[in-house]
Amino acid sequence: MPRPPLRLASARPRRAEKVAQEAPPLEDPLAYAREVLEAEARAIRGTGELLGEGFLRALALIEACEGHVVVTGIGKPGFIAQKLSATLASTGVPSFYLHPAEAVHGDLGRLSKGDVVVALSNSGATEELLRLLPAFQRLGSILIAVTGDARSPLARGAQAVIDIGAIAEACPLGLVPTASSAALHAVGDALAMTLLKRRPFTRAEYAVIHPAGKLGRSVMRVHEVMRQGLANPVVKATSPLSRVVAVMTETPGRPGAASVVDRQGRMVGIFTDGDLRRLVEQGQVSFDVPVRQVMGKRPRFVGPQELVLTAAALMREARVDQLPVLDPDGKPVGLLDVQDLLAARMV
Repeated sequence: MPRPPLRLASARPRRAEKVAQEAPPLEDPLAYAREVLEAEARAIRGTGELLGEGFLRALALIEACEGHVVVTGIGKPGFIAQKLSATLASTGVPSFYLHPAEAVHGDLGRLSKGDVVVALSNSGATEELLRLLPAFQRLGSILIAVTGDARSPLARGAQAVIDIGAIAEACPLGLVPTASSAALHAVGDALAMTLLKRRPFTRAEYAVIHPAGKLGRSVMRVHEVMRQGLANPVVKATSPLSRVVAVMTETPGRPGAASVVDRQGRMVGIFTDGDLRRLVEQGQVSFDVPVRQVMGKRPRFVGPQELVLTAAALMREARVDQLPVLDPDGKPVGLLDVQDLLAARMV
């Protein structure tokens, strides 16, 4: 006789219904969510009160590091370790994340003598980290422990300990890493930002390692996007209008403008496609006249070191599509076109 069909599909809904019946109702979800946030805020405030010699020692060790700052951790602290490493790298501190499980399978080869290892573990007893301690010692790496137990095995094996203290988790079961993760995250940011505050690191240096995205664009300089060399049309003030139009047409990218210079090469004006259209509309166009008679004589301009954001604001204010870029001697070294701003996503 054929076997009756299995009824697995109906078992799951019945189990879900049973769990739902046993779970106590949450009368005010918003109130409980606020309790979670307050628990995490308390954890961060408590960690701040514990900062002391261990934090200062960690700062000194990282500042003296001639190699990499290697950040490690597993589980939830592992994700926070990755974020801390990324923050350090983004602010000019050479850093990478080391996964403890992969470390014992060859990734320890990434470490060099003199590297500083920052290990994150709330308990300070994470097995995957503890088995790395002898290897750190053999390789000559310096260890900084960030932990909730300053007497833990991890802390005892470290040259500096940042203690976040014993933290009650913001979890109904008291198990899920929540408040402790918030504290680890916050103290990592405090470490990275204090390091940044204590050393010279300019906006220009920041831009070099953030070339893309809004952050990079906010510190981009005009010389990085301007048209220069053969793409920068320049004509003499005595050139006939016909020659100026030819130069504008022949210039790569056809920017629709040309800087007009005197005998010394200093800019005295600008001629644009818009100027040509106005002459045609007024019936005054004559391609034999020198451009100095029809050029714009008070053009806006910027320097090559100006922020592109500043140049974009100037172009919007003046309602122009091109902006000459002048060196300190007043000579046009480039041309900024609205198309360049569009390509850089500045407008």
